[in-house]
Formats: sequence, structure tokens, C-alpha cells
Amino acid sequence: MKDTGSGNLTTISHILLLGFGNLKELWIPLFTGFLAVYIISMAANLLLVVLVVLDPHLQTPMYFFLSSLSCLVIVSTSNISSVMLTGLQTGNVMIALGGCLAQLYLFGALATVEYFLLAAMSYDRYLAVCCPLHYPSLMDSRVCRQLVVGSWVGRFLFMRILSLLLIALSFCGPCEIDHYFCDFQPLLELSCTNTSMVQTVTRHKAFSTCSSHLTVVTLFYGMLVAVYMSPRDGTGLNPSKALSLLYRVLTPLLNPFIYSLRNQEL
Repeated sequence: MKDTGSGNLTTISHILLLGFGNLKELWIPLFTGFLAVYIISMAANLLLVVLVVLDPHLQTPMYFFLSSLSCLVIVSTSNISSVMLTGLQTGNVMIALGGCLAQLYLFGALATVEYFLLAAMSYDRYLAVCCPLHYPSLMDSRVCRQLVVGSWVGRFLFMRILSLLLIALSFCGPCEIDHYFCDFQPLLELSCTNTSMVQTVTRHKAFSTCSSHLTVVTLFYGMLVAVYMSPRDGTGLNPSKALSLLYRVLTPLLNPFIYSLRNQEL
């Protein structure tokens, strides 16, 4: 902690992630289970990317979007799982405030890119079903690249605005959060300044897009809204920590199977 020179007010320089420290008897099975899920998720998504790159028959808009989603999932899952698995080995993780904000920025940026990729995939399927004769001209390789690049550029710019709002906050402690990674709400609870603007921005973010991919959306958006809209009473099991496991760990695992099982080519 660092003294700010204003009475007893201090700012924190490091944050302790408690992770699953209250479940010591389950550390080994949790670590084994999450590691297995992580490995399977990485292997499945990487395999999907390799298949799309190597097989000319799969180089279509639909599989281009699927491979882009898999690349995104590989990066985003590694960003979260690495810290979570480390916490399960040591009991907790001490991370610098700057590193915590960086992880939060990457997590938020990748998550919001995923929203737009799902929306682009929905638009692609809409054109394929409703406009089959015009589909090749409406959804060519140039349009696909523009949609993917636009998703990345636009959402990283959005997260830059949110990051500037977070950097402007003062974090006065306590210097620990009951989570396994640096998520929005637990980090905001450490702030000793007004966080209403940041909370308003993240609330709108949760409802920013929707998708017709009902299975993925139910898991991803449903859990996302539940995490950021659920009340915190300070007692019992932290609901956001449990729910975020589903949309940050389970959904990346299921994505390649949900999509590939419905496609004869794969």
C-alpha cells in the first residue's frame, strides 16, 4: 500500500486473488478438472483452426468465422485459466495493480470481440438461409475480413475508453478480491471513488449485441448478465465467481463441439 498524503487514505499497488482458497480440500480435484478442460478446449479449438486452414472445402465464410472464434477463444481462455490454475497450485495469487488492470482490459476486449463475432456469424447464417442466390456476392471474403477486423478494432477502442475510466479511479483496499482473476465487479469494490460511470458502461456492454446461435448465447450471454446484474449480499458462496466459471471455462470448451457436430464437413 502507498500513502497518498491525505490522512489515512492509501492506495494499493498489488492485489491478492483469493481464488478458491476457501475450498482447500478440493484444490487437487479442481486443478485436475480445470486443467483437463483447458487442454481439451485448446486442442479442440486449435484442431478446428488447423482443419479450416488446411482443407480447401472448409474455406467458406461460415468456417472462416468459426476459426476466428476459435482463435479468440484460445487467447481469452489462456488469459484466465493461467491465473486460475496458478491459484489452485499456490492457494492464491498476488498480482500488481497494473497487471490486474491489463488482464481486465484483455478479458473485456476479447469478450466484446466475441459478442460481435457471434453476431457476424448470425448475419452470415441469415443471408445463407434467406438470400441463398445472393449469398456469394453479399458474403464474400472481403466482407468476412471486414467484419472480423471491425469486431477487433471497434471493441478494443471501446475497452480503451473503459480502461481510461478505470485508471482514473483510486483503489484503497482491502488489497484482496474473492475471485480467481481480475474481473470488473470485484475490482470496482476496491475503489474508494465514484464508480457509477464505469458500472453504467459495463451494464450497457452486457446487452450490446444478441445472436441467433441459441445454445452458445444461452450459456454465454445468460451467465454474463447473471454475473454483472446479480446482487452482492456479502454472505455465502460468491455467485459471480461460480457463474463466471461457466461462461469463461465451459463455453470455450463446448463451442467447437456445438458447431462441428452439426456440420458433416467437419
